[in-house]
Amino acid sequence: MISVKSKTELEKMRKIGTITANALHFGGQSIKAGMTTYELDKIIHDYIVQHGANPCLVGYMGFPASSCISVNEQLIHGIPSKKLRLKEGDIVSVDVSAEMDGFFGDTAYTFAVGKISKEAEQLLKATNECLYKGIEQAVPGNRIGDIGYAIENHCSGYGYSVCRKYIGHGIGRKLHEDPEVPNYGKQGHGPRLVAGMTICIEPMINAVGENVRVLPDGWTVVTKSGSLAAHFEHTVAVTPDGPVILTKPTL
Repeated sequence: MISVKSKTELEKMRKIGTITANALHFGGQSIKAGMTTYELDKIIHDYIVQHGANPCLVGYMGFPASSCISVNEQLIHGIPSKKLRLKEGDIVSVDVSAEMDGFFGDTAYTFAVGKISKEAEQLLKATNECLYKGIEQAVPGNRIGDIGYAIENHCSGYGYSVCRKYIGHGIGRKLHEDPEVPNYGKQGHGPRLVAGMTICIEPMINAVGENVRVLPDGWTVVTKSGSLAAHFEHTVAVTPDGPVILTKPTL
């Protein structure tokens, strides 16, 4: 069932959304060559806790950390590690979720580690553009398919592929709610958007091919082609005045 939030509930979601976004932004500012992904996760965890929220990914379906940190060909769900050190030229996708007062925030960004290749720069640029193309469609009267179509259409213009196996989702009192929000779709198809809906729009883009596989750790998703991958995400409210991003950092 798709839930519609009241103004009071949206304000609570804005509050936790801001904390989640700031934790991601604060962690991103600390990224440098030589640090481990475990160290990055701890920075994010500590920020969330210090601001009165709960790093809800810890233990979620058995996940062992506060954020998903995925490097280069890793698309999503990378497990922070004391052994994996970031190096100059890497791209690192960081996905952060947090909970407070019964509501959730969820956001992701793919960061550059120092100077990256032109190929990587273009992939990050294109994926971030896809996010905002999708957000533009999150208005009352549109349908979920309009969001997915806008994302895939923009992605294909670069010659990239959206991952079809993993998708966005509704969010609110649960981290994952209805409706599903794919990064592909047909215009005018799918559930109709109404004011008060809150969804996570999250393009997951592979430089080469849509196919992915899960590593033996049971979590980390990588491109089958071995190509670079990027992931950007915002929690978005559908309002009468247009889409409102609830995960904007204020730092």
